[in-house]
Amino acid sequence: MIAISRPCAVALGVVVLALGVGSQLRAQAPSCEPAGEIRFVCGQDGPEDLVVVPGSPWLVASAYGASGGLFAINTKEASSTRLFPSATAADRLDRQTYGSCPGPLQGEDREHFRTHGLYLKEGRRGVHTLYAVHHGGRESVELFELDTRKTPITTTWIGCVVAPDPVGLNAVVALPDGGFAATNFDPRQPGGRGFSAALTAGERNGEVWEWHPRTGWAKVPGSEAAGANGIELSPDGRWYYIAEWGNRSFMRLSRGKTPPERQEIPLGFRVDNVRWGRDGMLLVAGQGEPGGAVTRGGGNGAGNLSMSIIGRIDPKTMTYTAIVNQPTSGSLSAATVAVQVGDELWAGSFRGDRIARYPLPRGGSQPPATK
Repeated sequence: MIAISRPCAVALGVVVLALGVGSQLRAQAPSCEPAGEIRFVCGQDGPEDLVVVPGSPWLVASAYGASGGLFAINTKEASSTRLFPSATAADRLDRQTYGSCPGPLQGEDREHFRTHGLYLKEGRRGVHTLYAVHHGGRESVELFELDTRKTPITTTWIGCVVAPDPVGLNAVVALPDGGFAATNFDPRQPGGRGFSAALTAGERNGEVWEWHPRTGWAKVPGSEAAGANGIELSPDGRWYYIAEWGNRSFMRLSRGKTPPERQEIPLGFRVDNVRWGRDGMLLVAGQGEPGGAVTRGGGNGAGNLSMSIIGRIDPKTMTYTAIVNQPTSGSLSAATVAVQVGDELWAGSFRGDRIARYPLPRGGSQPPATK
């Protein structure tokens, strides 16, 4: 999950039209028509992360742009609706679990609820728990009850956990005991903007933190990473899988083992979010540079991230297979997450107004290029 120094107020690929002497400038969003065989779901606001809602046609998308919020995506209709904030959203603080939470989001934090990493913990009878990383007046993980028994689905805010200073949150994953783990992508700096020098240099600048209702926050031993980004947990709870955006690598880390066991593999691109695929493989998405170049610098210190990349990793052998290596364009932003929906891969991005829908190729080959 890429971190940007200021919100994206206008959709990617804005076309500025000069309307003559004394006229005004007008911004126009790119068309939502397919680009080659790649289709889109528009109306988003920097859909940086996506989660699949089990047993339903729904996805939930974060909103990393200026307006913020949470969006419910109907995959059958390719339509979306705002979940939070909305007229149907409610607040009900679970004080027993989240007693340290200062209360529901208020003012700017609520109206422009800027969200980052998401995680969905499956519940019973269509009621689930949604975790959302939030940047704003408080750096926090916000918790919601997600009710899929209604159409459209609804949310109820149930609590929050504020991050310790100077942790800069990115991704979150639920733990079996009711707690969660979150990545510290780039520690916050007073008055700081953009990426830190350590992050862009590929140094170990952060780590993984666990939070438990009874004991609070604690660093995960052996989790030091270069731009710790997306995170997933093995079904048995014994292994973390962590994207290292800063040094273009991917890590497998033991959980609860002394000493910790870790293995890293280089991928050659800025690895962002991680999601379990239907086949037991891990889907990874991120941003790359033309020709696989590994550069530093650029507008935000991240290099020329003009490639949208998706692949799969075998969690046992730690081997990578490429699926998508697609140049970006006015209608296609660099990927930050990929989930499987039917015979497609749906990819979010940290900027822009749309989710990209790539045809899922057989045998791991690359989908057709845009035209």
